[in-house]
Amino acid sequence: MITHSGLAAVIGRPNTGKSTLVNAMLGEKLSIVSPKPQTTRHRICAVLQEGPVQMVLLDTPGFHEPRTKLGEYMARVVRESVSETDAALLVVEPRAEVGGAETELLRQLKKMSCPVYLIVNKIDIVEKESILGIIDLYKNAFDFAGYVPVSAKRRDGVELLKELLLPLMPAGPALFPEGIGTDTPDKLLIAELVREKVLLFMQDEIPHGVAVVTESLGERENSLVDIGVTLYCEKTRHKAMLIGKNGQMLRRIGSAARAELEEMYEGKVALKLWVKVRENWRDNPAALRSLGYR
Repeated sequence: MITHSGLAAVIGRPNTGKSTLVNAMLGEKLSIVSPKPQTTRHRICAVLQEGPVQMVLLDTPGFHEPRTKLGEYMARVVRESVSETDAALLVVEPRAEVGGAETELLRQLKKMSCPVYLIVNKIDIVEKESILGIIDLYKNAFDFAGYVPVSAKRRDGVELLKELLLPLMPAGPALFPEGIGTDTPDKLLIAELVREKVLLFMQDEIPHGVAVVTESLGERENSLVDIGVTLYCEKTRHKAMLIGKNGQMLRRIGSAARAELEEMYEGKVALKLWVKVRENWRDNPAALRSLGYR
């Protein structure tokens, strides 16, 4: 029986490993990951349950200076996520500076009453001696409740982080029914998984101009899961590149996505992908709403 429950927001600039950290804390993949910045666009709720405590991790988009209406939407998601939590995790890379994005996030966090933890991620790529210097820089910028060096990729420090956070969850009933891992609809999870493969296989200029929408999701009589997904891009030449010569790129994206979807549904999946052009959708409020950015 759940006796304590609460929310913890995971925030930071793009590409600091927020989604990898959330997945490591869950012990399974829920949020998509990629080495490219601005991978996460929506807020994903990940439910972690340890004994009588339920902690909902809010995986948020990377915070950056918005250049499009989509960027404004993502920045708003971050602000709203921080405003309603019982704890906040500022995830930073092991750099010897407090960057502009971090400074702005700390400015917003100073208005909050919840404890804030500094999470120095990717400690496996630097000398251990440098980590204390990075922590000292942030100590001078903000009164953190604690400092946790981690390697989310290797799961180093993840259990310690959980041990620190779980006792912070206030007394109260479960926020989600037991056994529920997320409130994110399957259609959005599918679309995000397909978009992850676009990020993985495509050149840098294309993925950030691609939106993915799950058009259909159903099951046939033989338990085959039927999924239809549309990829929207901003330019006709990008459509050609997404499809590839003789459809090779689209098949590559579909094959990689299907393999993970079959693990997700524990059975066979029939995945159909379409590519359409929707010019300038990232700066069109009506288009953003229709593509699920509400």
